[in-house]
Amino acid sequence: MTRIAFIGLGNMGGGMAASQARAQHQVKAFDLSHEAVARAVAAGCHAADSVAEAVADAEVVITMLPAGPHVRSVYGEQILAHAPKTALLLDCSTIDVESARAVARQAGEAGFRFADAPVSGGIMAAEAGTLAFMVGCDAADFPAVEAALAPMSRVTIHAGDHGAGQAAKICNNMLLGVSMIGTCEAFALAEKLGLAADRFFEVASKSSGQCWSVSTYCPVPGVGPATPADRQYEGGFATAMMLKDLKLAQDAAAKAGASTPMGAQAEALYALFDANGFGGKDFSAVIQMLRGRLADLA
Repeated sequence: MTRIAFIGLGNMGGGMAASQARAQHQVKAFDLSHEAVARAVAAGCHAADSVAEAVADAEVVITMLPAGPHVRSVYGEQILAHAPKTALLLDCSTIDVESARAVARQAGEAGFRFADAPVSGGIMAAEAGTLAFMVGCDAADFPAVEAALAPMSRVTIHAGDHGAGQAAKICNNMLLGVSMIGTCEAFALAEKLGLAADRFFEVASKSSGQCWSVSTYCPVPGVGPATPADRQYEGGFATAMMLKDLKLAQDAAAKAGASTPMGAQAEALYALFDANGFGGKDFSAVIQMLRGRLADLA
C-alpha cells in the first residue's frame, strides 16, 4: 500500500483519486471544496484539512490544479515545505510549459523528484482509470512515475525532459480541437446534403476521413460508440477546458514563433461557443452552433 497525497479533486481529480483508492492505496485527499472532499471520501479516500496535512508522510504527491499560477503557488508555498524529500511529486494539471519547468527546477533544487504528467481522456476515462499520461521527467525517474500513475492509466508515455509532457499535451489537444471542428463541419454538411449520419459515419470511419473525433467520439447522437452526444453533451471534456488548452497552445506558438492558423481558428470558434453560455457542455456540442441549432442545447 502506497501513501498518496492527492491535491485537487475537481471533475478530473476526483475520479483519479478514486482510482488510486480502488488500487488499495492510502489516499489523503485535499481540495478547497468540501463537497469534492466528501465525494473523495465516499470513494475510499481519507480527508485532509490542508495541503500540509495531506503531504506530511506521502510517498507520492499528485496534483490536479486549474492553471500554472496555482501549481507554482501550491508547490512553492506548501508541498515543497511539508512533503518528505523522498516523495515523488507528480503534477497532472494542464499548464504552460514555462510553469512546468519552473516548478521542476524549484523541486529539484529542494531535493525532490518531479514530473509533469498531464492527461488525455476526459472525465469518463478519469473515473474508469483509463487515462493517457504524457510525462516530462528525468529518464531515470520514469519507471517510478509510470508505476505511480498505473492505477489511473491506460498508457503512460515518456515525452522527454521536464516540460515535455505539457508540450505534448498542448500539441495533442490543439490537434483534437481542430479535428473535432472538422468532424462537426463534415457531419453538418452531410446532413444538409441529405446523407444520413449513420451512413456518413460508416464511410468516414472506414476511409481517409477516419480520426478519433469520428470513430471514438462522434459528435452526433446515436452514431458509433456512446459519447457525450448521447447524453445531451453532458460530461466528457468541457468546452471551457478545451478553450483553455487552445489558449495555451496559441500562447506557446506565439512564444516559439510557430504558425498555427488552424489552431487559432479553432480557438476562435470555441471562444464564440463559450461566450454563448455553453462552456460547461462537452466540446463536441459545437456541432449545434455550426448547425444553427443552439436552442437545442438550452
